[in-house]
Amino acid sequence: MRKDFFDTFVRNDKIITNDLNMKLRGLLVIFFLGLITLLHAQPFIDLETGFVTTGYNDVRIPGDQGTLFSLSEDLEAASSFFIRIKAGYKIRERHNLSVLYAPLSVKSDGYLPYDVSFAGAVFPADSALDAMYKFNSYRLTYRYDIVLREKVEFGLGFTAKIRDAAITLKSPGYFAEKTNVGFVPVINFRLLLNMDERLSFLLEGDALAAPQGRAEDILFAAQYKLNDQASMRAGYRLLEGGADNDEVYNFSMFNYASLGFTYTFNK
Repeated sequence: MRKDFFDTFVRNDKIITNDLNMKLRGLLVIFFLGLITLLHAQPFIDLETGFVTTGYNDVRIPGDQGTLFSLSEDLEAASSFFIRIKAGYKIRERHNLSVLYAPLSVKSDGYLPYDVSFAGAVFPADSALDAMYKFNSYRLTYRYDIVLREKVEFGLGFTAKIRDAAITLKSPGYFAEKTNVGFVPVINFRLLLNMDERLSFLLEGDALAAPQGRAEDILFAAQYKLNDQASMRAGYRLLEGGADNDEVYNFSMFNYASLGFTYTFNK
């Protein structure tokens, strides 16, 4: 279907999505600022950056009628720079509250030797295709540290995740996009193994599987304590998951080379 047919639909869809995003961000900011009033709370900020590459990214939209193709195998997916920002409070040693902003955008391009039916449009075979895969997430997490020992720390909690996702496909004269903003509840966990006073190994993440789909965001890293307030880490992050329904079929995996820095403020 020609680009002009989609212009009005895409424009209206983006307006609704952007309005939702602004409201969700505002709610998260208000909630986070409200935590300042909590007693015995120790604030922290965590920054993470590095490079992300695509393991696989299979797409079919609509999920029951579109053309199944891969954004990483049939097309060539570019590696990209990423940044994640988390801030929160540790309350009375064992209670942890945090908010996370984790954007992700990956570009793909190439040619396919067959027609591609995607989001209501049919892209002719051998067209030059450009794709953009966006999966931004906003998360509010509560975790309780069950074990706090000299050598081992372990906690479990709950994350309320809001995903802001979009898959865009275009070629000369053709354009289609599938957007989705939704809520996903996941389990949060953290395991820290202290080797000595400064060196530790960290395993943490959010994960959950259900009949509707699955989501995993897991980090394994070596962490080095610079002083009582600051630490650095380096490791590997896995982001994987997807859904299979009539509206969308998409399963993807992303590999992160990660560097992180955490700073805890004095009470």
